[in-house]
Amino acid sequence: MNNQAASGQSDSGHPARQFIIADDHPLFRNALRLSIQQSFPDATIHEACDMQSLQQCVAEHPDCDLLLLDLHMPGAHGFSGLIFLSGQYPQLPVMVVSANEKPEIMCRAIDYGACGFLPKSAPVEQIATSLQQTLNGEIWLPPAVADRYKAGNSAEENEVVDVIATLTPQQFRVATMLAEGLLNKQIAYEMQVTEATVKAHLTALFRKLAVNSRTQAVLALSSLDVEAPGQFAPPQKPAAKNNSVN
Repeated sequence: MNNQAASGQSDSGHPARQFIIADDHPLFRNALRLSIQQSFPDATIHEACDMQSLQQCVAEHPDCDLLLLDLHMPGAHGFSGLIFLSGQYPQLPVMVVSANEKPEIMCRAIDYGACGFLPKSAPVEQIATSLQQTLNGEIWLPPAVADRYKAGNSAEENEVVDVIATLTPQQFRVATMLAEGLLNKQIAYEMQVTEATVKAHLTALFRKLAVNSRTQAVLALSSLDVEAPGQFAPPQKPAAKNNSVN
């Protein structure tokens, strides 16, 4: 780390930016890191590969300028990761980065607390634009989707969103594994707690969701599902005649 980054200052004298990249694909994390460094060469970049490591990373670096979040990381269920983080860390801007590029998914992400939605197929130039606009406090969506969102075609009200935002980290892990179909003893094993502790978390979750059974809870959580995307392509390199990104 250079002296400017260590002191929190960039070469221009402005505060150095801090980013968190949360994605379970090392190849894409590296590609996104390189894209960020083209626009913010003095930036400090932290990485996480699942929700558990991401929660630890955010707790250690709560003053980060922007979190770039993949919707389909291990430990997250659909929009649950985004909603949970928005509820726990309202001061942290979160931009969703996903290979799922359906306009309705992008609009729902904004409604659920994201400050932007960056398709994984975006070229480097578009990445630079999206990062700068979100850092300026604006909401960024691909132009065609932005027009649709402004027209009012957004997500419907969903009471589950409010519930997820109020869960404790442990309750969130239980809810995610419940949605994935794990049994109490499996959840207990994964969390290294007793089954009695898992049952206590489930009781609290059922109460918040206003349901009486595991089946009802899973159905409620399914409203946050996001269709798994296909294969992603790393960000495209800029054309040879224009290798710099302002």
